[in-house]
Amino acid sequence: MGALRLGLVAIGCLVFLAACQEDGLSSTNPTVGPDLFAQARQSCERSGGRWGAAVGKSFFVCYRNMRDAGKSCRVESDCQGLCLARSMTCSPIEPFFGCHEVIGSNGLRQTRCVD
Repeated sequence: MGALRLGLVAIGCLVFLAACQEDGLSSTNPTVGPDLFAQARQSCERSGGRWGAAVGKSFFVCYRNMRDAGKSCRVESDCQGLCLARSMTCSPIEPFFGCHEVIGSNGLRQTRCVD
């Protein structure tokens, strides 16, 4: 695994763990601190992501545009992200917050919630 990829995985783990805390990854959260917050933001933006507030949450995440956004899909593996059941198209971004009807790997509809 390349050094950049390993670094991104480490930052991703820190972001995930911080998001599990009550206040999430916030620049004002004393358990995260401004240095880690800035490092996570820089890492996100360097890797092509868009750093922003999680919808309806008090923390920030790295949003990634999906290469196959809007492409027609029939099963989960047709998409880089989610296969949305209502439109039968691939999701535009990750993470895709909220509860959505998606098509699973078996081709069946299921509800998937991302908090």
